[in-house]
Amino acid sequence: MTTMAAPLSAPAVRARQLAGTGPLLRLALRRDRVLIPAWVLGLGLVVVGTGSSFEALYDTAARRAALAASMNGNGSMRALYGPVFGDSVGGLIAWRMAGFGAVLAAVMSLLIVVRHTREEEETGRQELLCAAMVGRRAPLTAALLTALTANAALVVVIAGGLAGSGRPAAGSLALGLAIGCTGMLFAALAAIAAQLTESARLAKGLTGAALGLAFALRAAGDTATTGAGSPLTWISPIGWAQNLRAYAGERWWLVLLFLAAAALAGCVAYALTARRDLGMSFLPARPGPAVAPRSLSGPFGLAWRLQRTTLGGWTLGFVCAGGLFGGIAKGAADLVGGNERTREIFARMGGQQNLTDAFLATMAGMLGMVAALYAVGAVLRLHGEETAGRAEPVLAGAVGRLRWTAGHLALAYGGSAVILAFGGLALGVSYDLSAGDPGGRTGPVLAATLAQVPAVWTLTGLAVLAFGLLPRATTAVWALVGGCLTLGWVGPSLDVPRWAMDLSPYGHLPKLPGADATAAPFLWLLALSALFTAAGLVGVRRRDLG
Repeated sequence: MTTMAAPLSAPAVRARQLAGTGPLLRLALRRDRVLIPAWVLGLGLVVVGTGSSFEALYDTAARRAALAASMNGNGSMRALYGPVFGDSVGGLIAWRMAGFGAVLAAVMSLLIVVRHTREEEETGRQELLCAAMVGRRAPLTAALLTALTANAALVVVIAGGLAGSGRPAAGSLALGLAIGCTGMLFAALAAIAAQLTESARLAKGLTGAALGLAFALRAAGDTATTGAGSPLTWISPIGWAQNLRAYAGERWWLVLLFLAAAALAGCVAYALTARRDLGMSFLPARPGPAVAPRSLSGPFGLAWRLQRTTLGGWTLGFVCAGGLFGGIAKGAADLVGGNERTREIFARMGGQQNLTDAFLATMAGMLGMVAALYAVGAVLRLHGEETAGRAEPVLAGAVGRLRWTAGHLALAYGGSAVILAFGGLALGVSYDLSAGDPGGRTGPVLAATLAQVPAVWTLTGLAVLAFGLLPRATTAVWALVGGCLTLGWVGPSLDVPRWAMDLSPYGHLPKLPGADATAAPFLWLLALSALFTAAGLVGVRRRDLG
């Protein structure tokens, strides 16, 4: 006589679906033991360092009030940073970092969640894990808890660092929560994207597009109004972070809005993951044509097919950034006013020429530093193809390792020059249009932006070197790029010693437009890039793949 098993109760069913969450969480935290601390400490130090910068630059209440008034009266600056709600040092920190800190926290969170959900399914590791006692919702839960851990640590670092440096505790906590809650909301949105798409790249792209839309809505709303009261601003989570108003009469109820939105997005992600098979998605990739085009007959065509969307997105982003920076360059002198300390910082960042040229040189340098992110990512796509097992069938045919590598390197080196060219062109044209002098400074500004290429290629060469000789240390390349970005962003305002600034390849370039330039630094950086690349290619030929 057989007996039927009693049906499980609802709590028991939920417990089975979450089985294995603890071990998966510990595994995720172990895998991200370098990534999470680097993001948290880097972003936290930048926020805290911004306070020291403002304290040195605007040491009187009158100067801070004048800065707040000039920022609120400039539509382009409101679009970039948002309005200033308070003219204390803490209020200026919140103005400068609430929006950009929220964006960076969102990027960190989406990378964490996609890495431990869709990327695990795409590589096949999730299938092996789920063959054991792992519930259906355990991987998603572990990924969200990992993102929660990272964002909670970020809140602690920001709030503790600011409060420890003498800022009011309430405002410090509010700014930390504004940045951390934004990160957690986009972690939940990334969880939805991981259910909808079939690849980690598309999940990151979809979440990144949502983040870009949120920033654009916030910028459009703040441009139209001076008090962040536009409906467009309130649609955007970035606008919520700024409207929490740290150090300026905190609106604590917005934290509840963040939590409710994150909980709702998380519920949607859980509902979707329960309705699909492992490895599948709700938006499957469309089948390609029956016959491949001739462009896919070689390794360069394959690399172009894999990276063309990324290159197009970066190019569009650089055009938008160049247009925005060029539009506000005309008012650089008015924004600085008679503050000698600020003039000194612009001189260290952009050279000793007139203030407008120094501002343009600073923006050209920033575009150059950001372009390194694209170039390094394009190189490390090789590492992704290798670890995912997609390189092996390509190399099994009549394709050598160097030809396979060269296809991606052509897009890394050439693509970085292309996005800088478009960004520099937009920067120059936008400035000329705002100044009423079409064609006046477009050529010099374009040349100044392209002058950043040797420094970008030096970091690209380091990425090739790491891929060829130390493939397991590729994450260290991101740390190097992040260090260069940090030095270029906050180094001049903190008066970092010259020897430390020279650790970055960008520290050796002339401050164009306006400064005197010689060929020596460009040639040395190009030679260094060629040396790194050659050593990396030797490593690719000699080491075992996979």
